[in-house]
Amino acid sequence: METRIELTRDNIQQVVEASKQQLVALVFWAQQSPESLGLLGTMEALASRYQGQLLLAAVNCETEMEIASYFQIQSLPTTLFLSQGQPVDGFAGVQDESQIQAMLDKHLPAAWELQLADARELLAGGDAAAALVLLKEAYGEHNGAEVALPYADACLLTGDITAAKSLLASIKLEDQDAYYASLQAKLKLAEEAADTPEIRSLQQALETAPGDLSLLGKLATALHQAHRDEEALELLFAQLQQDLNAGNGELKQQFLTILSALGQGNALASGYRRKLYSLLY
Repeated sequence: METRIELTRDNIQQVVEASKQQLVALVFWAQQSPESLGLLGTMEALASRYQGQLLLAAVNCETEMEIASYFQIQSLPTTLFLSQGQPVDGFAGVQDESQIQAMLDKHLPAAWELQLADARELLAGGDAAAALVLLKEAYGEHNGAEVALPYADACLLTGDITAAKSLLASIKLEDQDAYYASLQAKLKLAEEAADTPEIRSLQQALETAPGDLSLLGKLATALHQAHRDEEALELLFAQLQQDLNAGNGELKQQFLTILSALGQGNALASGYRRKLYSLLY
C-alpha cells in the first residue's frame, strides 16, 4: 500500500478524498531547506509504521508554489494534517519524532478501533471465531457498546451463550438500538435451542433423586455441551462445596475439564477457578 505521494495540482483532489479514509500529512519542503529534508525522512518512517492509517503527501514548494500559496505557507518545513478533507492540526519547523507521535495519537484511530473494524469485516464474511479473538482484545481496552454488541454477536455465533448474555446485560439503555434488539432475539432463540429434551429429562430425574451423583454429572455434561457452562459449573461447584472428593473425585475432574475447555482467558472459567482454589487452600 502506498505510504508517500508527491502532491501536485493534478492529484490534489485525490489526496483530499484519501483524507476521508485515513489521516494525510502534507509536508511542505524544498531542496534548499535541509531541515525539511530531515523532517520528510521522519514523516516517511511514521507513514510506513502506520501504513493504511497515515499517508504522507510531500509538497515540493519549488515546483508547487501555487499549492503552497493556497495553504498560506510562510516558512519551511511546514506540516499540516488533513482529515475528512479539512486541516485538523499541524506545525511549522522541525519537531522530533516523539512530539509528532503525540500529535498523531490525537488523530489516528486507537488499537481497539482498528481491531473492531477488522472484526466487523470478519463477522460480515462469516468468520466469527477469528472476529471473536479481535473483539475480546478490543473489549479489554474499550468496553463500550460499540465493541460489546459485536462481541456478543460473535459469542452467539460461536455458541457462547453465557458470555453473550452477560455482554448484552451490560448495555446501557441509551445504547439499546436495533442491533441490540436483534441480538436479544438471537439470544432467546439460542437459549431455547439449548434447553434440550435430554437436559429437561435429567433435571427432572435429579429433582427426584437429588443425591444421585451420576445423574448430576450427566446433567453437567449435557449443560456444557449446550454451551450452558455457567449452569454446569455452578451445579458441580455446589456439590464440591459439600464434598470436594464427591464421586471419588470424578466431579472435581469434570469441573476441571470444563474449565480447561473454556480456556485460560475466559472470565467465567477464571471466576470458578478462583472459587475452586478457595476450597483447596
